Formats: sequence, structure tokens, C-alpha cells
Amino acid sequence: MARLRMRLTASADDTAALINRVSALEGIDSVEEVADLMPHMDDPDSSSAGLPDDIGPGSHLVLVRADNETAIRRALEVAEVCAHAMAIGLEVEDPTD
Repeated sequence: MARLRMRLTASADDTAALINRVSALEGIDSVEEVADLMPHMDDPDSSSAGLPDDIGPGSHLVLVRADNETAIRRALEVAEVCAHAMAIGLEVEDPTD
């Protein structure tokens, strides 16, 4: 089974819209937001230490599973087009991780 991990910098609504578009593609088994295990470093000596981080968009980790690499490539193409159209950040994680 092929997979694709994408990190989005977007609102929850934009993330849901991208997930819906990718999941509608033929050959895609599942698209889901997964728990973010990346540590978010806060510098305790920073002037912004302890302030809420709710001003900007959030970070979302999305996992796509498909039958084959062709479906994964198409999912990535659609995700890139959606990200550009919605002005959200998209980072594709290295599948060897």
C-alpha cells in the first residue's frame, strides 16, 4: 500500500476541504488527519512564552493511503493545486522517515 504524509499550515476548515477533495479521487483508500508528534519548541526565555498560539493557522498532519503510486501522485497533484488556490502551506514529508 502506498502512502503520502503531508503537513499543512491551514485552518481546520481549509484542511477539511483539502482532505475531502483528495479522498474523492479514484484509487484513494483513506485520507485522515493524524496526531502531530512533532515537538513544538517554546523558548521559556522568550517574550512570547506562555502566550496562546491561536492567532494564525494551525499545523495539520494528513496521511493519504492508496492502492498504488499512481493514485498517490495524483493525490499530491490535487493537494498542490488546492494548497495554491487556498493559499495554505503544504509540506510533503519524506516517505523514508
